[in-house]
Amino acid sequence: MKSLLLSGFMLLAAGFALASSAAQAQDLKPLNPDTETDRIDWSQLATRLGPLPKPAAGTRVGAVSKTLTNEYWRLLGEGYQSLGKTLGVKVAYQAAQNEGDQVGQLSIAETMIAQGVNLLLVSPQTNANLEPILGEAKQAGIPVVNVNDAVIPLAPHYVGNVQRDNGVRVARWFVANRPDGGKLAVIEGQAGVYAATQRTAGFKATIAAEGGKFKVVASVPGNWDRQLSYDAATTILQQHPDLVGFYCNNDTMALGVVEAVKNAGLLGKVAVFGTDGITDAHASIRAGELTGTVDSFPVLTGEVALEAALRVLAKEPVPRVVATPQALITRDNIERYKGKGAHLRAVLEEDVRSGK
Repeated sequence: MKSLLLSGFMLLAAGFALASSAAQAQDLKPLNPDTETDRIDWSQLATRLGPLPKPAAGTRVGAVSKTLTNEYWRLLGEGYQSLGKTLGVKVAYQAAQNEGDQVGQLSIAETMIAQGVNLLLVSPQTNANLEPILGEAKQAGIPVVNVNDAVIPLAPHYVGNVQRDNGVRVARWFVANRPDGGKLAVIEGQAGVYAATQRTAGFKATIAAEGGKFKVVASVPGNWDRQLSYDAATTILQQHPDLVGFYCNNDTMALGVVEAVKNAGLLGKVAVFGTDGITDAHASIRAGELTGTVDSFPVLTGEVALEAALRVLAKEPVPRVVATPQALITRDNIERYKGKGAHLRAVLEEDVRSGK
C-alpha cells in the first residue's frame, strides 16, 4: 500500500510539475550541469560579478537538504549557516528523515514557501520529487537554487560540482597506479539520481578508453547505504577474489566496502574510493584503509551556494550553473587539503590556476 501511495504521489507530482513549469519550459532547456555552457567557476564569482551586494535587512533563506544522517549534508548546512551568520541572514536548514523520504522533503520545501522565505536552496532526493515547487516558488516570487546532487530538469540555477568528473578522477588514479589493469567494481548510488548516474558514467567511460586493460565486472546499487554496500561488496569479492578496486558513488558506501575488504583479508590489495570527503573518509584514509575520496568540500560548497543564491536574489546576472571545487584525496596529498576557511579557499584557488 505504501509503495502504491508513493507511486501515485510521484505521478501526481510529475503531472503538476509539467503544468507548473510550462511557462519556464519556453526559456529553459532541461539542465545538465556537467555540460551547461552558461556556467561560471566558483572562484570567479567576485571577479566576474563584483562584491556580493549587502542583503536586505530581515532576509530569510530556506534550505532543504536530502537528510542529516549523512555528514556531507550536515556540513553543507554548516556552510549555509556560517556565511549566513557573517552576512546577518537567517538561514532555516531542514532535511528529510532519510535519503528515500521524497514526500517528506517536498512537504518541507512547500512549508518554507508558504512561510514566505525570500530565497530557497534545495538538494532534491531525486530529479523529480521537488519539481512541483518551481511553479509554487515562482508564483510567490521566491528564487530557487538547486544545490547538488540530484537535478531538477528545469531548475533556473544550479550550484554543485561536475559530477562526471568524480568518476573520471578515480578512474585516472587506477590507470596511473595499476598499470597492469585488472578487474574493477562500482557501487552506485540511488537509481535515477543525476549525480550517481554521472559519477558512474565518468568512471566507466574513462576505464573503457584503456582498451580492455581494465574490466568492470560488477556495477550494483548501494542506494547510499553502508550496510547494503558492505553486503554487495562481500558478494563481489567472493565472486572475484582477484579484484583490484572499487569505486563508490559516496563515502558512506565506500566505508561499508572497506569493511568488506578488511573481512576478506584484502586490505592493501583492493583499492577503495568514495566521493564527498566526509570526516570519517578522511580518518579512514589516514588510517591506511580507504584509498581515497573525491572531496567535494561541502562546507565551502554551502558558502558558495548561498553567495550565488543571494546574488540571484539581488538580480545579478548569475550564470545558470556555478561549478564548485573538488579534489581527489589520498594519503599522498591529504595534508594539503586539511585546512578550513580562507586557507582552504587559497589552496583550491591555487588548484584552479594550475588546472587541477
